[in-house]
Amino acid sequence: MAVVIAIDAGTTGIRAFALDEKGRPAGWSYREFPQHYPQPGWVEHDLADIWSATQVTLAELYEQLSERGETVAAIGITNQRETVAAWSRREGKPLARAIVWQDRRTAARCEALAGAGHLPFVRERTGLVLDPYFTATKAAWLLEEAGVPAGPDLALGTIDSWVIWQLTGGVESAGAVHATDPSNASRTLLFDIRDLRWSAELGELFRVPLDALAEVRPSSGLIGRTAAGTTALPAGIPIAGIAGDQQAALFGQACFSNGMTKNTYGTGSFVLMNVGPQCPPPVEGLLTTVAWTLADGSTAYALEGAIFVTGAAVQWMRDGLKLINEAGEIGPLAESVPDNGGIYLVPAFTGLGSPWWDPHARGTLVGITRGTTRAHLARAVVEAMAYQTRDVVDAMEAASGRQVTALRVDGGASVMPLLLQLQADQLGVAVTRPTVTETTALGASYLAGLGAGMWSTLDEVTQRWVPDVEVRPADDRSAADSAYGQWKRAVERSRGWAR
Repeated sequence: MAVVIAIDAGTTGIRAFALDEKGRPAGWSYREFPQHYPQPGWVEHDLADIWSATQVTLAELYEQLSERGETVAAIGITNQRETVAAWSRREGKPLARAIVWQDRRTAARCEALAGAGHLPFVRERTGLVLDPYFTATKAAWLLEEAGVPAGPDLALGTIDSWVIWQLTGGVESAGAVHATDPSNASRTLLFDIRDLRWSAELGELFRVPLDALAEVRPSSGLIGRTAAGTTALPAGIPIAGIAGDQQAALFGQACFSNGMTKNTYGTGSFVLMNVGPQCPPPVEGLLTTVAWTLADGSTAYALEGAIFVTGAAVQWMRDGLKLINEAGEIGPLAESVPDNGGIYLVPAFTGLGSPWWDPHARGTLVGITRGTTRAHLARAVVEAMAYQTRDVVDAMEAASGRQVTALRVDGGASVMPLLLQLQADQLGVAVTRPTVTETTALGASYLAGLGAGMWSTLDEVTQRWVPDVEVRPADDRSAADSAYGQWKRAVERSRGWAR
């Protein structure tokens, strides 16, 4: 039986994941790689560590598949977005450590660009905001501050490009492919999301040479083939799918129609709504991004809301407050009380993301009484995940003019029945968790399978998306609406605190 392999190049590790023709998981392997923090607010990765972890996980997974006589039909890649990599085309070696999406070293540069009046132009062309989260100012920093040499030998790219380069030969003389897709390109501040091309004006603004960037290929379709000796995989396997991790999760949740929406509850949360083939105008508080482009040239756009802290608040309860020993305790502890006891937690530990975008907000806990217990705090942490998601979904509905009729969820916190019920009650729609919750890898697999001809249509992919749990909202939402009103009062108290 043929399988598709997804390489999920995340922020802390690499997962190699196999999916069979029926959409069933067929094996996986995982390796973490080191994180580097040279200064406060700086986060870096060694590209050699990322490639080594990729090689190891592919070898382990391929051994599992070979023992069962399974062949690899295609490879898909999904990746941490916005991280910038620089390497030599001639030697295939890194020219500097990668600067990670979390890195804040270029904040002053972004503020200067905004102060000079460039934000409206950037918003219109890219759908993004001027923030060090995105790639362009980090790429310029490598050239101007780290001494990375510009010129024909320089390759600049996101992590998907680095992995593809290595898989296809590793050096220019071996025919290595320097490619990315629109979903990743649209996170760089260098890509015109309407014309679907690198923008000369943006390159000049951010001082990034466009000839160093990857060729933008469709998210699904032949991108290159594995070269001999690069990994344990045979030569000639088509690399046929690419997507940034959150767009891959949207695809993995089979959100193919206008208005379909997913939320990934991770350290933070990312809510994405498919808004169809027409790029909408910029929306205050939300990002506009390319979801994917298929081999036939059809493109889907998405509205995105980034919530900075959801699962991180659980880690805070475990590691900072020592109120729980394991993250898995949070759900049962929260369920042990019938309500939050009147307390609300706004987990703005690093400011508020969408739809507020308030870097000066700070974490706020209101309503404490002598009767407040750790169980009430646990419930407030879980409830905050649902409230923040409603903040984003309400903004998306207002921006798109389209009502969200269902929410598909994944990520670690989606295992909590309480969260799913709270979310359904807050939104007034059914909340569904699929059987396969590794939706980023699932999306990369689906894109590659389509690109290699394992599946022919999006309808075939939809048939392989299997729901596991569906939670419907309570008939009477008055209590949920009242609680949400209290949440918004708490948010107002957190905003601007550190100004």
